[in-house]
Amino acid sequence: MAYTTEGIRNIALVGHTAAGKTTLFEALLHAGGVIGSPGSVERGTTVSDYDPMEKERKQSLNTVIASIDRPNAIAGDCHINLIDTPGSQDFRGPTLTALAAVETCAIVVNAHSGIEYGTQRMMHHAKTRGLARIIVVNKIDGGNPRKLIEQLRETFGPECLPINLPAQDGKSVVDCFFKPEGVPDFSSVAEAHQRIIDQVVEINETVMDHFLEQGEEGLSGQELHDAFEQCLREGHLVPVCFVSARTGAGVKELLMLMEKLLPNPLEGNPPPFVKGTGANATPIMPQPDPKQHVIADVFKIVNDPFVGKLSVFRVYQGTVKKDTQLFIDDSKKPFKVGHLFKLKGKDYLEIDQAIPGDIAGVAKIEEIHFDAVLHDSHDEDQIHLQPLAFPQPMFGLAVEPAHKGHEQKLAQSLHKLSEEDPCFRYEHNKELNESVVRGLSDLHLKLMLERMKERYGVEVKTRPPRIAYRETIGAHAEGHHRHKKQTGGAGQFGEVYLRIEPLPRGGGFEFVDEVKGGTIPGQYLPAVEKGVRQVLDHGAIAGYQLQDVRVIVYDGKYHPVDSKEVAFVSAGKKAFLEAIAKARPQLLEPIVNLEVFVPDHYMGDVTGGLASKRARINGTDSLRGGELVVKAQVPLAEVTDYQTELKALTQGQGRYAIEFSHYDPVPAQVQKQLVDAYKPRVEEE
Repeated sequence: MAYTTEGIRNIALVGHTAAGKTTLFEALLHAGGVIGSPGSVERGTTVSDYDPMEKERKQSLNTVIASIDRPNAIAGDCHINLIDTPGSQDFRGPTLTALAAVETCAIVVNAHSGIEYGTQRMMHHAKTRGLARIIVVNKIDGGNPRKLIEQLRETFGPECLPINLPAQDGKSVVDCFFKPEGVPDFSSVAEAHQRIIDQVVEINETVMDHFLEQGEEGLSGQELHDAFEQCLREGHLVPVCFVSARTGAGVKELLMLMEKLLPNPLEGNPPPFVKGTGANATPIMPQPDPKQHVIADVFKIVNDPFVGKLSVFRVYQGTVKKDTQLFIDDSKKPFKVGHLFKLKGKDYLEIDQAIPGDIAGVAKIEEIHFDAVLHDSHDEDQIHLQPLAFPQPMFGLAVEPAHKGHEQKLAQSLHKLSEEDPCFRYEHNKELNESVVRGLSDLHLKLMLERMKERYGVEVKTRPPRIAYRETIGAHAEGHHRHKKQTGGAGQFGEVYLRIEPLPRGGGFEFVDEVKGGTIPGQYLPAVEKGVRQVLDHGAIAGYQLQDVRVIVYDGKYHPVDSKEVAFVSAGKKAFLEAIAKARPQLLEPIVNLEVFVPDHYMGDVTGGLASKRARINGTDSLRGGELVVKAQVPLAEVTDYQTELKALTQGQGRYAIEFSHYDPVPAQVQKQLVDAYKPRVEEE
C-alpha cells in the first residue's frame, strides 16, 4: 500500500506490567487485518512475545514492532507503526528506546489495578520527551472505570478527559467526540463531549473566537483537527479511551482514533536533534521531506542468531532506498543498503524504501550501534539525537566463563547483549582484573545471562564484584633494605634508604630523589622507583592500590661489579614495604553520593535503612507527584545490593543513582577483616 508521511502514525504501547499491552497489541493487529486471530500470551502464540524466555515467563522482555495499513480513499492511506514494550521495571531500557521513534505514547492502564508506578513513570517520560499522550484503560469488563477517571485527573491533571466511555457493563464503548450519542455505564456522553470541545478550542485564540461566535457547528473539521493536534503537542489534552483487549470492546474505536486524531510525523513536536558537541552544539530541525538528504536514528538493535545483526531506525529526513550509500555518525566510509526491512514481530518483510517518519531495518552492518545517526551526506556529520535519560544500571555481578577457553566468546556475547539493552552494561576492571556486568536489578541480570546461555551457549560463574579499596599511610616513617645475592659468579647488590610521608587525600604519588654524593648512581634510581611502584600497584597490606604518599630516597650503597637494576628494584620495594609497616597503614573505601527517589510515604523506611549503612543523610527534596529524593553519602560497599533491598522496601517503586565522591578510611574492624583475608604472594629471595 502506498502512503505518505502524512499518513504515518508512530505509537508506543507503554505502561505497568500486566496492564495488558501485548494482548492489546494483538487485538489491534487483528482489528487492522494484519493477523487472522489474536494470539494468546498464556499459550505463547502472540506476534509480540516470540522469544522462548518470554513464552516461558508469559511476560514481554523486548520491544516489538508491527505495522497496520488502513486504506482511505478520501483522507489518504494510513500506516500505523505500533511498538509493544516491556512493562517490567527491570526492562525499562528497551521500553525507553521506543520513545525516540514515536510521536505518541499510549499509556495502558489496568482498570482493575488502577494507577501504578509504571503508569506514573511512563507519563513522566513521555511528557519530558514532548510526546503526545493518550491513556488507554484496558480490562473494562471489570474494575471501576468511573473511579479510575477521577484518579487519573487527580494524579495527572484536568487535561485527562474521556474521549469515549464504557457501555453495556464494559461490553462496548460509546463515542464522545465524533458521534456523541449512546448510553454509557456512567457519566454523560454530552457532558464528556462538551468538556473535550471546551478543552480543545481554548488552545487556539482564532478557533475560540469562531466557537464563541458560531458554536461547534461553525468550526470546520480542519480547524478542530488542528486545535486537537496542538492540544496533544502541548500536553493540554490527554485523551482517555476504554477498551477490553480480551473481548475486543473498544479496540476498533481505538484504531479509528489512532488514524483520525493522533499526530503524524509532520504534526508531532520536532525531535531534539543537535549539530556539534558540547558548548558548540546547536539545535537543528530535520525536514520530513523525501527529497532532502537522509537523516535517520537507530533506536533498536537485534542480534538474531540466524539473520545476524538487525539495526532498526526511524527516518526523519530524506528517503532510504535499497542500494543507498549511508554514513554512520561521522565515519568517512559509507555502507550500502543491500536489503531494507519492515518488521512484524520476529518476521522481516523486505521493502523498497522508507520515507520520512517511517520505521525500517537494515541487516548485517556490524559497525552500526544504538543511537547511531545514519545519513547520506557529510553535510550531516556531527548530528546527534538528544540522548534519552536512561536509569543508571546499579546492580553488578562479576562474571567469568564456566569453561576455560571461552573468555573471548564471553566478551563477544556480552557486547551483543549490551547493544540490545542500553541498561545492560559490560566492563572489565583492569585494576581488579575482573569482568563486571551491570543491570537494573538481580532479575534483570539473571535473565540477561540466561539469554546469553540460551542464544550463544556461554555459561558463566558469578559472584559479587570486588570493591576498589585503596591503601595509604597515616604517618611519616623510614625504610631500609640491602639486597645481596651471591651465586658463585657475578652477584646482585643494591641498598636503599628512604622516607615516606602522607600526602593530602587525592594527592596521588610523588617520588623524590635526595641522594647525595652518588651513593646510588643515577642509572639505578629508575629501578628503585620501579620497585616502589610495584607496591603502589599491588598494595602492601590487603592487595589494593596504594595512594597519597611521597617517597624520598636519600641514601644507599652500590657495588661497582655486582650492582644491577634487578637488585635496586628489589631493594626499593622491600625498603618501601618496611616503611609502610611503620607508617600506620590504612585502608580507604570509596564513598558515593547517593540519591534515592521514592514515594514520600516511604521516606522513614529509606532513611532508617540508610542510617544502618553508615550513611550520612544530607537532606531531602520534594518532587512533583508525591515523590521525594533522599540525598546521602554512603560507603559503596554498603550499597552493592541496594537495588534488591530498595525494591522490597518500596514494592518496586523506588530507584536510585550513585556517583563517586571520595575515599575515606574504613572502620578498624573492616580493615582487620580485609587484611586478614588477604593472602600475599611470598616472593623467593
